[in-house]
Amino acid sequence: MRSIFCSFVIVVLFLISLCPGCAQQQQQQQQQHGQENLPILQVDTSWPEKPERFEWAQMPGITLDDQDQVYIFTRSQPAVQVYKTDGTFVRAWNSGDFSGAHFIRIGPEGNIWTANITDHVIRKHSPDGKLLLTLGEAGVAGADQGHFDKPTDMVVLPSGDIFVTDGYGNMRVVHFDANGKYINEWGQEGNQPGQFALPHSIVADSRGWLYVADRENARIQVFDTKGKLLAVWENIVTPWGLWLTKNQELWVCGSSCVKKEGTEEHIVLPPPEQVLMKLNLKGEVLLRVPLPKTAVPPGKLGELDWVHGIAIDSQGNLYLGDIQGKRAQKFSLKP
Repeated sequence: MRSIFCSFVIVVLFLISLCPGCAQQQQQQQQQHGQENLPILQVDTSWPEKPERFEWAQMPGITLDDQDQVYIFTRSQPAVQVYKTDGTFVRAWNSGDFSGAHFIRIGPEGNIWTANITDHVIRKHSPDGKLLLTLGEAGVAGADQGHFDKPTDMVVLPSGDIFVTDGYGNMRVVHFDANGKYINEWGQEGNQPGQFALPHSIVADSRGWLYVADRENARIQVFDTKGKLLAVWENIVTPWGLWLTKNQELWVCGSSCVKKEGTEEHIVLPPPEQVLMKLNLKGEVLLRVPLPKTAVPPGKLGELDWVHGIAIDSQGNLYLGDIQGKRAQKFSLKP
């Protein structure tokens, strides 16, 4: 076992001055949880043991399997890299045009799913990288039943049903059966309930309810598998990435809800700051953790810039990938 040397990044939670539409809710969250919830965020500076021949680029996707193996999806080669939680490198492979890497997920049977915004496809791989299924047509954007336009994420239910957030181009969620047959879709561009400005990430709970990060609208929308809108959580966070734990807690990485002065438009790029939130499935904030933001990319270890992907292992360690920082990092929260 290698020695692990950790440096500590102390993160002090404080009230952040936000837009009028967000400030009241943030103050209520702070008052509700108080000072007893202030965590210490600790980064493991020796994780992972990246092979010297590998060069990381933007790091949009990160996930874990049931064995706590960490899969990262980077815009470099090899695009998919697998590490143990102690940092040991396991294996790697490519998944299409690496420049389009976006989110990566593990299906209920242990297969690896990737979303590629350059290829306009969703791919299913075996754990060792064998291509098993492709949804969409590589290199061809479209809005019909057989094509996507920059799909962002996917979730696979225990039944095998697949739900794709499609995405930068089409502003919809598309439902397929376990064999990849088109079933249904819903959503269109807009800011009304059930509409999307950018469906950026998706997860499902044990009931099969779907949680969609509607990023540019700075909200999370909840649907059943038929597309029925169940809830809209607004003015909590501008969500970039979602992760649902086995104990049914929803973690969100992104930034605070801030509007451009004099408008109803939310500030998304560049994000005003970086934040993690843990929510229950009622949309109530259980924990809010501001993150150290990089002043000049790529920044120092422990800092993040455009945090994009989040995953949590069985021990509660957090794995974060960012775009401008171009790395995956392992953190733990200490009370």
